[in-house]
Amino acid sequence: MASINPISRSGWSERRAPGLKDFEAMASEVLAGLPDDLLLRCGHLQISLADYAPDDVLDELGIEDPHDLLGLFEGQGLAHGGDAVGTGQMPNRIWLFRRPILDYWAAMDETLGDVVAHVLIHEIGHHFGLSDQDMERIEAATER
Repeated sequence: MASINPISRSGWSERRAPGLKDFEAMASEVLAGLPDDLLLRCGHLQISLADYAPDDVLDELGIEDPHDLLGLFEGQGLAHGGDAVGTGQMPNRIWLFRRPILDYWAAMDETLGDVVAHVLIHEIGHHFGLSDQDMERIEAATER
């Protein structure tokens, strides 16, 4: 099949989907860009990456499709005493799930970096004790 347009190379034919290390680099860039006072309050917050959330987590949250969960905050938010880690207590952790984020990115008109930043900052909001409704109100106010 011939094309009426001249042949051009987009660069996409040689690219692969970003792996977990690429996502780690994007998350690190987002964290580095946070204001120092916020970053300091993140304390011992851990950022972890996986392709998907484990089945037991999806079951606990009542989520049937693993693509519906892009990120997750585990732990006790700062507003609930999460800044004092007790003996035997796991540190607060944010999970980023690569495959659901990639699927979301492919369906939207956003850069992958923007999607990763949005998910990470949303989960950091949970670390600070904000609910999904709180964050929706904040986002709506900043969009005006």
